[in-house]
Amino acid sequence: MNSILSDRILNMEESATLAMAKKARELKSQGIDIIGLSLGEPDFKTPKHIQEAAKSAIDEGKYFSYPPVAGYQDLREAIAKKLREENNISEAKAENIVVSTGAKHSIANTFMCLLNEGDEVVIFSPYWVSYAEIIKLAGGVPVLIEGTLENNFKATAEQLEEALTDKTKAVIYSSPCNPTGSVFSQSELEAIAEVVKKKEGLMVIADEIYELINFTGKNFSIGSLPGMFERTITVNGFSKGYAMTGWRVGYICAPVEIAKAVEKIQGQFTSGGTGIAQRAALAAISGDQNPSKEMAEAYLNRRKIVLDLLQEIPGIKTHIPEGAFYFFPDVTAFFGKSAHGYSINNADDLCLYLLDVANISLVTGAAFGADNCVRLSYAASEEDLKEALKRMKKALGELS
Repeated sequence: MNSILSDRILNMEESATLAMAKKARELKSQGIDIIGLSLGEPDFKTPKHIQEAAKSAIDEGKYFSYPPVAGYQDLREAIAKKLREENNISEAKAENIVVSTGAKHSIANTFMCLLNEGDEVVIFSPYWVSYAEIIKLAGGVPVLIEGTLENNFKATAEQLEEALTDKTKAVIYSSPCNPTGSVFSQSELEAIAEVVKKKEGLMVIADEIYELINFTGKNFSIGSLPGMFERTITVNGFSKGYAMTGWRVGYICAPVEIAKAVEKIQGQFTSGGTGIAQRAALAAISGDQNPSKEMAEAYLNRRKIVLDLLQEIPGIKTHIPEGAFYFFPDVTAFFGKSAHGYSINNADDLCLYLLDVANISLVTGAAFGADNCVRLSYAASEEDLKEALKRMKKALGELS
């Protein structure tokens, strides 16, 4: 019997991060002590002044109507101001900004507006799990260029140039990167920009959602380079740096033609993002930035804790992430081994083994374009991280 469901949904992969989180929740509901290191979700509370802004917006009673599709004007102006002053994207204005219900929504809107059937999008890999599925949903074809552990998982401008074809419409990368935590330097982005500018009509989607969790210093935006504003869609939001995952507020900064197209498609799908959340976002971007800096410092301390413990596990190979809150270790040393009824043939097997035997949830690197790795989120308490790595070391030591 044929399914009533569309080919579109039947061919779509489930988000691996959400799938692992779901499994972990199911085991927790059974009373099993699972330490979840699979989701990219800050474990901090949204800063108080942001919460208060939302409460005030409710009390004022002015934000219960449908918001403007592209977002409130004052929020768009504040975002544009931030991009000019902090990211050196001097051309950014409110007309270039569209606010959506999270950065994922912003990316989906963008590809729905850019891609025709068969258009290719070059993805710097390892990559965030949803890029490829969103591209395919929009009719596009993902083309991966792979960074190596030796180069901190960063693909190069030379690889990009080799991957371009007559069908290439766009390039997408994240920096700081999910899942690797790698950060593209100014010189690396300048080289990428030079390749992009050689091809007429080629657009860059720069995912900067982890911008505020960057241990290298100030984040560099490719959209600030000469000749790149008209070729760049900068994606950002409030979920990671402000601990606002559940508020669902993201945005793009794009050339006016693209911004208007995104506004048009958003008007048909969701209309404007939640009014109360937008008022909270305005307080976040315009108010006290110290809580975000304190969170970043806490992540830096956790990175050291996890790095030290990972380096104590024989067989684990890892680089030092420069931002975000992930490690992405190579685990090939454990392939071909077995214990507790499990045979480890790949990263998927290892994640299931660690979930069952060590009661810790990680995500297979296969979901991010790197079959030999696993992703470990250190957006968890120091106590949980130490216990999780203790369990991990024990379980991996039992494989032979």
